Amino acid sequence: MVQLLDRDIQTKEVIAWKGVHILHHPMSSCSKKTRIFLNLKGIEWESHIVDILDGENYGEWFLGINPRGLVPVLVDNGDVHIESNDILIYLEEKYPRPPLIPTGRESETITLLEHEDELHLDLRTLSFRFFFVRKGSPKAPRAMDKYRRNGSGTVGGVADREKAVQIKFWETVANKGISDEAARRSALKFRKAYEELEERLSDNIYLLGDELSVIDIAWFIYSDRLILAGYPMATLHRRVGQWFKRLYQRPEFAKEVAMPPEIQRMLNEARNEQQKTQTTFVEVAGF
Repeated sequence: MVQLLDRDIQTKEVIAWKGVHILHHPMSSCSKKTRIFLNLKGIEWESHIVDILDGENYGEWFLGINPRGLVPVLVDNGDVHIESNDILIYLEEKYPRPPLIPTGRESETITLLEHEDELHLDLRTLSFRFFFVRKGSPKAPRAMDKYRRNGSGTVGGVADREKAVQIKFWETVANKGISDEAARRSALKFRKAYEELEERLSDNIYLLGDELSVIDIAWFIYSDRLILAGYPMATLHRRVGQWFKRLYQRPEFAKEVAMPPEIQRMLNEARNEQQKTQTTFVEVAGF
């Protein structure tokens, strides 16, 4: 469980916040996952939008709250929790009804969430190759300089390595772009993962059985992003495609993945260019 200590937090004002606060962004996949969880739980919370598209998450104020510069962040009566899956586990323990982690399957659920989290950089790779398509580096050099400088650099009172992982990813993208090979490698990881999910759904309505769980929320968000990027879900994984459509019909899910018009225009332009140059997801991945 990633809860910050007071000495990790430089933006001290949040320590005095009362109630449940979420720092998030509308298009962040991990933020969407957290908001769906909150919707299903019926938890009242106060929203704080962090403009990650403009680099606000790399400013002194936000890095003083989360030294890793990532959203979402939960502030619960002054206690600061980072990392979306840890936030969900924490909220499940505090608000057990309705249950979203099946009783007796807590260890299995945590293991499955860890597996999902291991694929996060692969999701980012595919997102910035096929979805958030921009010329040049996705992160401005000035924003990256602020990212390196700001924040305590500690999580749990010890030097944190995760920020270095994030910086390395963005530096690699800025210097080399996202190659066909890198995109194909990430796509194949997801294909293998979805084959496992397809098997889970052979006898179940949801991924852990007959009841909705946090695992469904996590994979719904990944699936939404990948389908938008061009992953051929309906063709490759029929059961997963049907499961996704059922969840999409629920308002708690649908409202969190609604596409802003400006993002839809950007995606349409990117898709048209990819079709002209034969660099769509399917063509690059070789599916």
